[in-house]
Amino acid sequence: MAAYSYSSILPNVSCTRMAVMPPAALNRDYKMRVPYELKQGQNRLFHKLPSGLNMEVIGQKGLNLKDPDEKRVLSKHPPLVFIHGSFHAAWCWAEHWLPFFSQKGYDCYALSLLGQGESDAPNGSVAGSLQTHAGDVADFIQKELMLPPVLIGHSFGGLIVQYYIATMKNEEFSNIGSLHPYLSGAVLVCSVPPSGNSGLVWRYLFSKPIAAFKVTRSLAAKAFQTSLPLCKETFFSAVMEDHLVLRYQKLMTESSRMPMFDLRKLNASLPVPSVPNSSFKILVLGANDDFIVDAEGLSETGRFYSVPPACLEGVAHDMMLDCSWEKGANVILSWLNGLKVNEAI
Repeated sequence: MAAYSYSSILPNVSCTRMAVMPPAALNRDYKMRVPYELKQGQNRLFHKLPSGLNMEVIGQKGLNLKDPDEKRVLSKHPPLVFIHGSFHAAWCWAEHWLPFFSQKGYDCYALSLLGQGESDAPNGSVAGSLQTHAGDVADFIQKELMLPPVLIGHSFGGLIVQYYIATMKNEEFSNIGSLHPYLSGAVLVCSVPPSGNSGLVWRYLFSKPIAAFKVTRSLAAKAFQTSLPLCKETFFSAVMEDHLVLRYQKLMTESSRMPMFDLRKLNASLPVPSVPNSSFKILVLGANDDFIVDAEGLSETGRFYSVPPACLEGVAHDMMLDCSWEKGANVILSWLNGLKVNEAI
């Protein structure tokens, strides 16, 4: 059985799967020059991948929910595994959504993909591909979780979740080894659509050339790292307070030490394969004020999975960090309440 590795702290210490997590060590050498300070009840651990590299995991155990009359623990919720997008890391979920969902009884695990956050970086110029990132997520789930989780992916993290689902369900992938562990469901938050981001770019170029210039400057040229107004416009609502935008801007700047993907190779490998069984439970969730993923991109994802997408008013691309973060969290919670562990495929 694999275990969380503390190779940079205590090389011979580990914990078994789903055990109560020990406190995060405060004396490790952080990879981010602006380290994220964990909230009460959270722990930073490191899952050792088959490659030998360590993947950061910020975890927060769900509170035990008890029947007020019989004093017994109620039915177990599926664990939640959160996958971030470009320029982010596990911390983006730890700010609001991990405390929120753990309070509702869900065990929460936010992963930092390789080359992001406090995770190790692989050799090469990019952190990985859809295949390698999804494989790292699958390795964590297979070795550390006892129940099929719900995968929650944001932006390009949503595309990784889509590839995971296709690999899990599609027999064409059986030649690459064992299929990815089954899930209880998946949530795609402001996700890049199955065809990738090229369609988004072309639509902006023809319909919103000024927005296209801004988004290209912000993301491709990484101008969001130095321009507070551009950072706010790209990721957050206009009413977001500047001091919060500045804090997240610094964390985003430090989070991505290398690109998550080679975008040319990525787009050449898309669209993601379709899911043969349309009964798999997926929530497609978007934001009306999303500066990156437009309404057509959200609709494309909904059509691909044959589910009506939900689009929230007054929320921007970084739904989990935005000043109205509760809106998305409550929609997801309502959807989760309709799931049962024994419905996992």
